[in-house]
Amino acid sequence: MYDDIPEARRQSVPKTKSAPAQGNPFLWISGGIGLLVAAGLFIVVFPKTEPSQSKVETEPTATAPPTGESEADKTPDTTLGHFSYKVAPEEELEDITADGQIRMRTAAAQAYKQMSAAAAADGVKLQPLSGFRTVDDQDYLFFRVKEERVQGAQQRAKVSAPPGRSEHHTGYAIDIGDATKTNTHLEVTFEETRAFNWLQKNAPRYSFELSFPKGNAQGVSYEPWHWRYVGDSDSLETFYNARNLKS
Repeated sequence: MYDDIPEARRQSVPKTKSAPAQGNPFLWISGGIGLLVAAGLFIVVFPKTEPSQSKVETEPTATAPPTGESEADKTPDTTLGHFSYKVAPEEELEDITADGQIRMRTAAAQAYKQMSAAAAADGVKLQPLSGFRTVDDQDYLFFRVKEERVQGAQQRAKVSAPPGRSEHHTGYAIDIGDATKTNTHLEVTFEETRAFNWLQKNAPRYSFELSFPKGNAQGVSYEPWHWRYVGDSDSLETFYNARNLKS
């Protein structure tokens, strides 16, 4: 054993790194070619693919409107600035004049009578000029009068609605005059009468409002004589739903 050799005769054995094995160069070249061939086969069998996208890019799909609603339903139905209105049923109309020539829906008729009585108590005499109108009545007022006065349709629409589009069809609208100033009936000068001044201050108490004030959004001429009743759900919805969406 190494320990049995006397210390004086021992020689240290230096530690050296093992030299790399010297192989046959041909084998190295052949091995490299083999690896390349194998890699090529792997690529052919398993072609490189792009990372899959988690989401397929497509054009955004337009959201369908709620059932029963379309873009057309969101646009008010107007002709020459006038909204479409249903004609009041005959059985819902009540006389507001002794001769029965002027009628309104029951709720509106009763409210008008109360308002007229209150005005009379204040010394003001209101005179009803026109209430409910049929489509035939409005047809004459629009088309026949337009021809008689040689007016264009747009010009006529400033002062009269086409048939089917008059507030008077609803039975809630009324034209009011001053019985002591008949020359102001259906004229802008009605605004100078005591009757108009009284209506401005008191009509809201009886749920009446001016239909066509100055500068109204519909583009209809100012009509200080034209008032409408909005004192119950049906009358309120009749006028304000027409201004927002088709009914």
